[in-house]
This record gives sequence, structure tokens and C-alpha cells, in this order.
Amino acid sequence: MSPRFAHADEPAIDIHLIEEQDLEAAREALTPAARAWIDAQGFRAKLGQVVALPLPDGGVDAVLVGWGDHAARRRERFHLAGAPLPPGVYRLETDLPPDSAEEQALGWLLGQYVFDRYKKADRPERRLVAPASVDAARVEAIAAGVFFARDLVNTPANALGPAALEDAAREIAFRHGDRITVTTGDALIEAGLPLIHAVGRAGREAPRLIDIAWGPHDGPKVTIVGKGVCFDTGGLDLKPSSAMRLMKKDMGGAAAALGLAEIVMERRLPISLRVLIPAVENAIGPDAFRPGDILTSRKRLTVEVGNTDAEGRLILADALTLAAEEEPDLLIDFATLTGAARVALGPDLPALFTDDEALAADLLTAGVAARDPLWRLPLWDGYDADISSPVADLDNAPAGGMAGAITAALFLRRFAAGAKAWAHVDLYAWNPKAKPGRPAGGELQAARAVFAMLERRHG
Repeated sequence: MSPRFAHADEPAIDIHLIEEQDLEAAREALTPAARAWIDAQGFRAKLGQVVALPLPDGGVDAVLVGWGDHAARRRERFHLAGAPLPPGVYRLETDLPPDSAEEQALGWLLGQYVFDRYKKADRPERRLVAPASVDAARVEAIAAGVFFARDLVNTPANALGPAALEDAAREIAFRHGDRITVTTGDALIEAGLPLIHAVGRAGREAPRLIDIAWGPHDGPKVTIVGKGVCFDTGGLDLKPSSAMRLMKKDMGGAAAALGLAEIVMERRLPISLRVLIPAVENAIGPDAFRPGDILTSRKRLTVEVGNTDAEGRLILADALTLAAEEEPDLLIDFATLTGAARVALGPDLPALFTDDEALAADLLTAGVAARDPLWRLPLWDGYDADISSPVADLDNAPAGGMAGAITAALFLRRFAAGAKAWAHVDLYAWNPKAKPGRPAGGELQAARAVFAMLERRHG
């Protein structure tokens, strides 16, 4: 399904947003019959309350949607998407500031998403005419990127292994005229990408590095890396079944990278974009890498495998090294990397790590504006010694488990050196329960914030 607004000329039902403090004034503007009707329905303008004003023939004249107060609204986002409206075409009649109008319009589109690849789903059609202050094409492009990423995360691993993830990347590349190359299997060793090969070599499908290039060669060089672990058993350090249940989403970083690429390309941002996705399955088999193995990375740093379930940072290490060799103006990686980040921040807040103060400020500001929040955690140098090994340059999984999100970010920082600015986003890529504009299941996180930041910087 392609997320689209209704045409401005279509007949539409008016939506009026009513704040609690304005309820009496709104009542006075109604006919006596309409006042009696909303009173009988118990309408108090609480956030999310809905009452339809009927026409004599049984149709709907307009809809009043409770808008609560500022304190109620700040606890959530995309409030209009959560209003229980019947199927139909609607027009927002309440004037909102442009940023609020865009938020509600985007939320409306995002709320129409349904993953119905395997089970037919009821899809009541609720369409919105884009508010006049909203750039409809821009919002539709953002929603399309979100839908693309959600579909990838929601697809089970039996249908989305490294080869299918490559196919998804090729779909984007061909649609936008990109250049794409893929290095697969033993060719990874020849190409100097040994960690990607080591992690993925036991999988049913060969590991690979997907490399997309798009945009003007003379534009600001922006490189995005996305963790593409299509399923994570934990390897020989096997996860318990409860922890393995959602591991189809361990390629959520790759989904974020591709979703962001889709938006950037559709909006034709004047940047030179590169997308790198190491795609593997962390499987168990005769060729699986082992705890205690010492692996040599592309950067020639040796890594002792403290735990095979800390595989994401290994494949990202080679991809980040490759990216940094071009000295991009900006390097960002997305990864469903650590449970520690989820314990600290929960499912809604991806953790942001960067040493670049200007980049941090721009990303956090953009995240607030785009309603795609990030929360900065420190690259605390005091923990850097924790990723050392007595027999190798680095340990991929320090003992003790404390500050796990930070030590993982410090590990990645060793391989991002050379980029003019670097940020790491540790995200969850999943909505545990449905919220307005965010159905339960796979989610694109942080990419809208990064896109907003790139727009502000490069137009």
C-alpha cells in the first residue's frame, strides 16, 4: 500500500479539534440540537474523544475530536491518528501551526499501515486531505520510507534472509537509478571484509556486503551503515528462546538505512549518499565462529570473540572501516545493537552516541521537530579500557555486562576514525504495543530525525 492523501477536491467530512479549555465556546457555536447531542454523548473534549455531528439524512456533518490539554498531548504523538473515526474522507478544519499540522498529517498516514503479507487484514479506509500548510509530497515520501522499513522488519527470517535483503536494496537502487554492488561469500575475504565473512559463514545463505551509491559526486558525502543481521540465534553462545523470538528484527538497522535512503532519494537531497549494509545470519553450524576465536578486522585490529552473540558490532566494524576510508563528511550507523540501551531508554528512545557536539545538537533538535526522538548517551572514555583483551587488540563482549551500550559504541568508534563526523544509533526497531500512528510490530526509528537534520544542513 502506498501512503497517499486524499485529493483536495474530494468531498470530505470536516474535523474540528476541541481543546478542553475551549469546549464551552465550541458548544455555543453549535445549534441547540447539536449541543444536546454532544452532551448526550458525554463529549468533554478529552484527548481522543470523538463525536460525530449527524445530518438529518443520517450522514455525518462534521466530527469533533477532543484535543485535551498540553499536558495530555505531550505524553504522546500523532494524536489525530489515534482518534476512532469511521471510514471516510476527512479534512482538518482547525488551524494548527505548520509543524503541528505536519505531525498530525504524517501520523494519519503512518496509522494506515497494515502488514498483511500472510493474513488478510481489515483495512477501513480513512483518508485525509492534506492541510494547506503541509508539503504533501514530502510527507508522503517520508511515510513511504517508513512503510518500506516496517515491511522489512515485519517479514520473518524464512522470507527475509541476506539474499532477500539484497533484493530490497536493489529495488530501491533500480527505482532511483542508483549504483549498487554486492560482495558475497568468500569474495568478502578477498575484498578485505573478514569479520562480515566470519559472522555469516555458517548461515544457510552466504553473507554479503551491499553497497549503494547515489547522488552528485560533488555533493556533501554522507554514508549510512545499517546492521543487517537477518536472524540472530546468538551463535554458539545460544540465546534462550524468549530472547530469540523477535530476532527477525535484528536487521532493523539495515531497514532504517534503506528507509532513510528511500526518503533522501525521493526528495532528491543534494548529497552524495552511500549506504553500506553487511547482511548475514548469525547461525549455528560446523563453520560457525566460536567464543575465544581471534579475528582480524579490515582495519587490521585483532578482536577476541568474548561472545558470539555480540556479532553486530563485528560486521559493523568492517563496514565502518570501509566507509571511513573515504573520509565522508558524515558517517552514521543504525543498529539494533544492545539490550542495555533498551533497559536504559525503553523501546521508544534510540540511544545516540557521538563525539561531535554540533552533530549531536542538530540530531536532537531534528528529532524533536520530526517527532522521532533520540536520547544522547556518553562515549565515556573511562570505559574504553573495558573493551581491551589480554590476547588481542579488542574484546567484542567485555565481561560484567555493565554499560553495555556504551562499551559497544566505544568498540565501533575504533573503526569509524577517518570520518569527519560520526554518530551511532542503537535502536529497537519495534513497537511492542500499538500507539497512534505506530501499529504494533516493526518500526523505522531515528531515520526521520536524520532526514530532517540532512534537510536543514543541505536543503
